[in-house]
Amino acid sequence: MFNLFKNHKNTTIYSPVDGELIPISQVSDPTFAEKMLGDGVAIIPSSNEIKAPADGDIAMVFDTNHAASIVTNGIELLVHCGIDTVNLKGEGFSAHTETGAKVKLGDALLSMDLDLIKEKGYDTVIPIIVLNTTDMKSITPMAPGKVKAGDPIMEIEK
Repeated sequence: MFNLFKNHKNTTIYSPVDGELIPISQVSDPTFAEKMLGDGVAIIPSSNEIKAPADGDIAMVFDTNHAASIVTNGIELLVHCGIDTVNLKGEGFSAHTETGAKVKLGDALLSMDLDLIKEKGYDTVIPIIVLNTTDMKSITPMAPGKVKAGDPIMEIEK
């Protein structure tokens, strides 16, 4: 009869990497921790391969290959590898996709050399941020703990 929930579509975002899921508030950089770019979660990675957290379109791969943004169901996600790693000018990072590409959940996005990044003194944490947070009804992180690439990390309601 009446579909009152028609516009309330939930989207699950999945882990792009193996590691430890933590609240965004625990990230050392206040830009992420204080949600200046948007709400989300973070993962302390235990592997070098960063995968697509959902099906979508690559809106941008940064020139330094340390971050990518993906649009899925109208949700603009930023996957940012490390803190202040832009200063490495691409050293230790590789892109496996490009701006404008379509990706499926689990497709290779980026690679990061965790050992090199740590050796250079940078935090390897990966914030996954909903850039258009204000357009969402709710963003619900999963419980902190160990995750594998492909495990659910966030539920978003538009």
